[in-house]
This record gives sequence, structure tokens and C-alpha cells, in this order.
Amino acid sequence: MIPAAQVPPMSDVVETYLAALPADQQAALRGLRATLVRLLPGHLEVMSYAMPGFRQPGPKGRMVAGFAAFARHLGLYPHSGNVIPQIDCRPFKTSKSGILFTPAQPLPEALIEAILRARQAEIAANGR
Repeated sequence: MIPAAQVPPMSDVVETYLAALPADQQAALRGLRATLVRLLPGHLEVMSYAMPGFRQPGPKGRMVAGFAAFARHLGLYPHSGNVIPQIDCRPFKTSKSGILFTPAQPLPEALIEAILRARQAEIAANGR
């Protein structure tokens, strides 16, 4: 186990993740990250399922959303299979657990906000 004093701050871990990406993906995810920071004040930036994301504050805070880069797309993942199916995400491709986008077509803030609101409502309703 690495002593706590030697563990890099989470922002350093996320920066390392982003710095390894191609410039266009890096720019798109930095923009998404800034939007998430603004829309989720007080939430903790973490790595979960090998992707950067945001967790509610507190020792039992739930994951609200994560984001990741892949070879042909980027994704926003609300850490729930129930959120994306209840939101109109057109014209973006979706999976049960996330919404896919590209650097050329980033997610609009209103859509990101709708996804976050739905995830936070789900957490409030059932704690998951």
C-alpha cells in the first residue's frame, strides 16, 4: 500500500489521464470536466472504473458521473443503467449506461445538466 503522503492528488491522476489523450479528445474532455465541476459544486473528483468522474461529498457519497475517451468516441456515464434511457439524447448515440460523442460534436450543457439532474434524483430516491 502506498503511504497517503505519497499518493498524488486526484486532480493529478485525472490530469495524467487527460494528458495521454490526442489533442482533440483532450480538449473536449477538459471542456466536459469544466462543465461538470461547475454543475456539481462540492463534489469530489475521483477515478472510478478507470475513468475520471465525480462523487457526491461525504464518506458514503455516490458516483454521479464519469467520462472517458475511446478510439472513436468519448463518453459521459452517469453510473446507472436507468438514467440515459429516460432522457432524449438525440442526435447522440447512446448505450444503456452512457452517451457517446466526439470532439467535433460535444454534448450541449443543457443535455449534460439533464443527465446529472436525473442521476441525482435517482440517488436521492433510492441511494444508488
